[in-house]
Amino acid sequence: MSDKEPRYQAYNHPAGGWGAAAATAKVLMEQSVITKGSRALLAMNQPGGFKCPSCAYPDPECKKTLEFCENGAKALAHEATKFRVTREFFQQHTVSELMAQSDYWLEMQGRLTEPMRYDAATDRYVPCSWDDAFALIGDHLRALDSPHEAEFYTSGRTPNEAAFLYSIFVREFGTNNFPDCSNMCHEPTSRGLPPSIGVGKGTVVIEDFEHAEAIFIIGQNTGTNSPRMMTNLVEARKRGVPIVAVNPMPERALIRFTEPQDVVQMATFGSTPIASEFVHIRIGGDLALLKGIMKVMFEREALGESVIDRDFIAEHTIGIDALRDDVMSQDWADIVAISGIAEDQIRRCAEIYIRSRATMICYGMGVTQHQYGSRMVQQIANLLLLRGNFGKPGAGIAPIRGHSNVQGDRTVGIDEKPSQLYLDRVRDVFGFEPPREHGHHTVESVEAMKNGAAKVFIGLGGNFVRAVPDTEQAYAAMRKLALTVGIATKLNRGHLVHGRDALILPVVARSEQIHTKAGEQFVTIEDAMSNVTASRGVLEPAAPDLLPEVEIVCRMALATLPASKVDWASYIDDYDAIRDKIAEVYPQIYEGFSERIKDRKGFHLDIPPRRRVWPTSNGKANFLVFEGLHVDAQVDDTAMLRLATVRSHDQFNTTIYSNNDRYRGVYNDRMVLFMNVDDRKARGLEPGQKITLETIAGDGIERRVQDLTVLDYPMPRGAVAGYYPELNPLLPLDYYDRISGTPAAKSVPVRVVQGAA
Repeated sequence: MSDKEPRYQAYNHPAGGWGAAAATAKVLMEQSVITKGSRALLAMNQPGGFKCPSCAYPDPECKKTLEFCENGAKALAHEATKFRVTREFFQQHTVSELMAQSDYWLEMQGRLTEPMRYDAATDRYVPCSWDDAFALIGDHLRALDSPHEAEFYTSGRTPNEAAFLYSIFVREFGTNNFPDCSNMCHEPTSRGLPPSIGVGKGTVVIEDFEHAEAIFIIGQNTGTNSPRMMTNLVEARKRGVPIVAVNPMPERALIRFTEPQDVVQMATFGSTPIASEFVHIRIGGDLALLKGIMKVMFEREALGESVIDRDFIAEHTIGIDALRDDVMSQDWADIVAISGIAEDQIRRCAEIYIRSRATMICYGMGVTQHQYGSRMVQQIANLLLLRGNFGKPGAGIAPIRGHSNVQGDRTVGIDEKPSQLYLDRVRDVFGFEPPREHGHHTVESVEAMKNGAAKVFIGLGGNFVRAVPDTEQAYAAMRKLALTVGIATKLNRGHLVHGRDALILPVVARSEQIHTKAGEQFVTIEDAMSNVTASRGVLEPAAPDLLPEVEIVCRMALATLPASKVDWASYIDDYDAIRDKIAEVYPQIYEGFSERIKDRKGFHLDIPPRRRVWPTSNGKANFLVFEGLHVDAQVDDTAMLRLATVRSHDQFNTTIYSNNDRYRGVYNDRMVLFMNVDDRKARGLEPGQKITLETIAGDGIERRVQDLTVLDYPMPRGAVAGYYPELNPLLPLDYYDRISGTPAAKSVPVRVVQGAA
């Protein structure tokens, strides 16, 4: 058998360990950066070094020489790669030819090296000077009939300084159209938590893992999406802390894990069992599970037990009576049927929660990417409030965000629904009146492209068109635009699905040094636990014609706003000046920014619920009722399956590092469908059979993906899973959470429409 042919083989080893070490060595060799990459890895996530360009998980106080994970090493190796995409590359390939290549092939071509402009006559990208590129952007933006005809996207890898200036530039231009990668993942946290506890962020810090007496992990694949968190979980399990993992897919790292930096475990091929309780939830069953746990608590309270924290609830909360009425009205038979979890296991989980004096609940996109994701986040907060699990060591809510600095971008102004207080501060600090009306989130921006209301798209990082739902509709929408601008380090699909005019603008990467006339500069990053740290690249830029994101933003502003009231030129060279302005706009959390960031450990932004202060409209934490047990609209189709789109272990967001998924036993293939064996048999399918999957939508649009290989996998009945972004064509644009705008990618109604081999 060829080593490139698809292969499916169960992975029975612990996650991490020698498998992770071998994968790290392999990726450094593949990108031909063994010496260079190894040197950079020693500086990653270390004080005075740079922040990992991959996930947003915080760095502990560095007690280890090596503070990185396998996926962080992959991200760095692909960033530091020796391969280059030059003008000669574009001379050899038309855009049409490049469109036929896979996402993995595009990623493997290497780093972009100079600005490129699309030439329609030859269907190729051709070299373009920076001055001409900025002039083209300015011409297009100034020619719009309204500023609202432009969409300004931000990737989570954008540092605070560039994101802040981007937000000021776009608002001075005149719009709040800020579709953002947060819209597609943890927006339910940003929109759902404030009515509950007053902030749209988590309330824990990394030290809380040392004090937690129970940890719940709901809808989050820790070993792949935030592997450095595994160190904290290993340490907690060694202390005897119960860990409850709730997931439709058993994930290898939450079963057994070998810490690659544990010399003894590595030498003895040992491992640590992680989950003390695995809750094999049905897709969409999380709400029923949470209400089941709360029902146990209220039942025991009614019998005279002291289960809830009455003093905390009386002093700090409002709404418990309405919550109790809703929870107690739910029938146990319905809770069991919808969650897929037996009543005795729900009661065991409740007992773990009740016995713990300090509980953390961590969650990922398995919670947020549903039609009622924002309401689900509120129910997690309800459960924590019942036992006062805020404002004490070891307790709190922990959204495990994905992309590095996705949270920071929101903090410094990337927000399509900005507060009036923030807009007042922008007006007072910069001297112009910002627009007050809300702008577009991601789904709304694609709709605007579809109906012709949007004419320009600028992407500050990311791979927008590959990340959004409804792939074919999104492609058609992007191609209607007058101008698309992709600001990036690597070639991706977003550069190939473009407007009539198109630019590719290459940037300095996170691991690379930034030199200006004022000397070497650094940027700052906010992690998922609200700690802000400096990030200083250690490598030379991949090519001499790259620009830092800050300079690109400033020069776009200079080209677009000739009468601007902002001194854009001054910020190109001096990043402390940017941080001073951030502190002026956000005096409560960023006061003294330029001085405070000199601490090598960084500093935490103030999160009032950690002090049991609730910046809600009534000054209290609110129990918020969500009636019923479903987190997705119900579909009347007996053939329906619920599809969750997931990432492979060799993937970060839309970036594909290889076509393998080691922990799930898939090699050289991404067109697969994980299915419960009984569901497969019920449809008359054989293992390894090729099938076509179709969306059940009722909007008259046919959405199908063909040639998916069926793989038996321990999924709950009625649930299937497949890879993102390959299965994005099945996710309707209109299928999203109305509070946050987040697509419901973890619960798409589908059916098998063709089972022939």
